[in-house]
Order: sequence, then C-alpha cells, then structure tokens
Amino acid sequence: MDLADFYSLMSITCFTLVGLWWTVVERHPEWKEDRTRRRLAGGVYLSFLLPGLMSTFAQVDAGNPLVWRTSFSVAAVIGLVTTLRLVSLERGEGYQGLFRRFRWLVALVYAVILLLALVPPVASVVGGTPLQAASIALILLVVMAHGLTWEFMMEPEDAGTGARVVHKGE
Repeated sequence: MDLADFYSLMSITCFTLVGLWWTVVERHPEWKEDRTRRRLAGGVYLSFLLPGLMSTFAQVDAGNPLVWRTSFSVAAVIGLVTTLRLVSLERGEGYQGLFRRFRWLVALVYAVILLLALVPPVASVVGGTPLQAASIALILLVVMAHGLTWEFMMEPEDAGTGARVVHKGE
C-alpha cells in the first residue's frame, strides 16, 4: 500500500471512530459525574484523535518533514503524558482487563513515535523510512485503543448508581 493512501485511510478511520465515540459518550451522561470514568472516556477519545491528527499531518507536505515531525512530536508528548496519567489513575484498581493491565505499552509506543520524529534515522532499525516505521506504531496504537475501549465499555457498573464496581482479583 502506498504510504499516502495508508495515512489517508488511517485518518479517515480514526476520525470516524472519534465521531462514533462522541455518540457513545452522549448516551452515558453518568460518566460525566464520575471523575475516573470521565478521564477514561477522555483517554479513549484521545486514543483515536491523536493517531487521526498525526495521519492527517503526515499528508500535508511530503516534501517538508518538519510538518510531520513537529505534529508527531506534539501528539506523542500529549499521548505519552495522558497515558501515564491513566496508568497512574488505574494503579491499584481491582478490575483490569488485559489491555488495561498493559496500558503502559501505549506510552511506550508514543515514546517510539516521539523518537522517530526527533531522530528519524532510528527508523533504519526496522528497514524503512521514518513515516513507514511510524505507520506501524499508529496501527499498534489503534489496535490497543480498540482493546481499551472494549474493556472500558464492558466494565461492570452498579445498576443503581451507574458507578464502577471494583472487584479485586478480576
């Protein structure tokens, strides 16, 4: 697949997922009242928005790497900081599925994207260009975002209050 086609498809997909997520959030007003659920819902939002933005900026000017490198750097820092905050927020929580237990891997992928943007020759390790290597990282981000979204949506709630039910050992 041509790299321009990939980034076009990735941006369309991610922005579609952002729109679908807005619909889901709109149907769950109780999430706005629970600080943890609000932050986790925001994390889902960013997990689709940031790869969408990076993919869009990757298409702006193929001849000017400063555009994609700057946008990838900014998005990766935002993703890294946000992810580490969510990892910290969830530390000690009882209910954590496989993706939430390994959310720190999302931070690692953002760190790789940041490294690729700041030091593009690092991409030679995987035998490609920096934008090719970053495309693999974006695929990984979206796959992990899907898993995290699924776990967030399937988390048990107290039927009476809508609050999260935390069961130790699940």
